[in-house]
Amino acid sequence: MARITLAEIADKLGAELRGDGSVEIQSIAGMEKAAEGQITFLSASKYRKHLAECQASAVMLKEADLPFFDGNALVLKDPYLGYALLAQLLDTTPKSASNIAPSAYIADDAIIGEGAAIGHNAVIESGAQIGANVQIGAGSFIGQHAVIGAGSKIWANVSIYHKVTLGNDCLVQSGAVIGSDGFGYANDRGKWVKIPQLGSVHVGNNVEIGACTTIDRGAIDDTVIADGVIIDNHCQIAHNVSIGENTAIAGATTMAGSLKIGKHCFIGGATVINGHMEITDGVTITGMGMVMRPISEPGVYSSGIPLQTNREWRKTAARVMKIEEMNKRLKSVEKKLNESN
Repeated sequence: MARITLAEIADKLGAELRGDGSVEIQSIAGMEKAAEGQITFLSASKYRKHLAECQASAVMLKEADLPFFDGNALVLKDPYLGYALLAQLLDTTPKSASNIAPSAYIADDAIIGEGAAIGHNAVIESGAQIGANVQIGAGSFIGQHAVIGAGSKIWANVSIYHKVTLGNDCLVQSGAVIGSDGFGYANDRGKWVKIPQLGSVHVGNNVEIGACTTIDRGAIDDTVIADGVIIDNHCQIAHNVSIGENTAIAGATTMAGSLKIGKHCFIGGATVINGHMEITDGVTITGMGMVMRPISEPGVYSSGIPLQTNREWRKTAARVMKIEEMNKRLKSVEKKLNESN
């Protein structure tokens, strides 16, 4: 198990050290369970009450919380960010592949970069380009003329279709499908006629794609995922969607085709977004939002009815069903009042 001193951590995180810098840290833990040899963090002052009983060898916290703790501390403006950076330093996640497995199939004309690793039973098809130090997990499929940028990590059983481009330093979790056909059909007197999806998917650099997420290829132009986007598990991104830089999308979100989402947006889990419209930069949509119209102003948007007891919900639902009737009665009352005046 890796060990690192508090002084070394402070140097790497740019933190102010208070206490014994020679103390060795081997892992991170939550504040209530942390023990000797571990470090924890306090990112919200409402949890100060746990500091007095904390058994960790050190705590990452803000300067305002320092008077409430008399042990070893690393003072940061953002302890949660410090936790994220330290977790990267102490990360023990294994590679998705090491070396090139004998059972992997690699087409003769595929280009494999220096240091790339390809797992058991993976398939690299004709014309594919695999960048330097790429990891491709067991059972994954890389289609014809697909391009995987340097340093990207692909876990097991990922399917990346033909002509898809994936940027540098991306992370794709197991079961993801990138470049499958968009849902495009014409109707000929009741019979569905498939429209071949001739575009592709272009994924930028430093993008993360969650497990079992599907990103469809474009009908004519490409589906585009910009740099720094993070996408959670079980999301559906339809053909010709465009997602701006550093937008975050939580699990089970569904996006219809030809949707454009701006930069630095936050999309809550299980949100459903209509297609053929635009959402501007800096928009937050809370969980289970149903977005049916364009959003042109930054801000926080919500829809739906928050959780209630079943009894309360039944009353609310009954009243909602009578809204039209209530509206007519209200207009009738208003008309009578206006006539009497």
